[in-house]
Amino acid sequence: MAEREISQAVISRLPRYFRYLGDLKDQGVERISSQELSGIMNVTASQIRQDFNNFGGFGQQGYGYNVEYLYQEIGRLLGLDKTHHLIIIGAGNLGQALANYMNFARRGFIFTGIFDVNPGLYGHKIRGIEVRPMEELAEFVQKNNVDIAVLTIPKSEAIRVSEQLVTVGIKAIWNFAHVDLQVPGGVQVENVHLSDSLMKLSYMLERYEQENSGGD
Repeated sequence: MAEREISQAVISRLPRYFRYLGDLKDQGVERISSQELSGIMNVTASQIRQDFNNFGGFGQQGYGYNVEYLYQEIGRLLGLDKTHHLIIIGAGNLGQALANYMNFARRGFIFTGIFDVNPGLYGHKIRGIEVRPMEELAEFVQKNNVDIAVLTIPKSEAIRVSEQLVTVGIKAIWNFAHVDLQVPGGVQVENVHLSDSLMKLSYMLERYEQENSGGD
């Protein structure tokens, strides 16, 4: 597959393609057309073809796409052909829920450490991983080849902690704190605001109710 600059809009759709192709692969489907994939994913066939053309295209006219090949290549683009070592900063409810989510390990994301500032949590184990104090962060990251940190801490602490993470050598931050982090160019960040998705759902519900209210 040829490497080229890919837009953020296309990148945002890659995980969904990967997920659906994985399901098709598990069902024993070997080939699929853009039209068939369109019907499954509720995305236009034209959009699918345009997205895949960003990678040089995979299909052949009248032949469709090789599901296994497409799945593997999109996985490679997403970096899923490698193992990533993660730590969680914040051992509260969200941090514990993420640590307990088994599907991450299947994708090559291995949680190796959990850190918090609450002494009452030190030594507590989550899926066999001991909660550690932040003072041990730098040494742990260096010894365990950690490249990704997950932030599940209050907004007020997020910027300071993100700066600390950059200092100790973290390469990417998955940020659930309610603030958009700004980090140096060599560090990748994905800001996740759970309430944004809920507000989007609220908008869709509101619009649907207005369109189907039966009023004048």
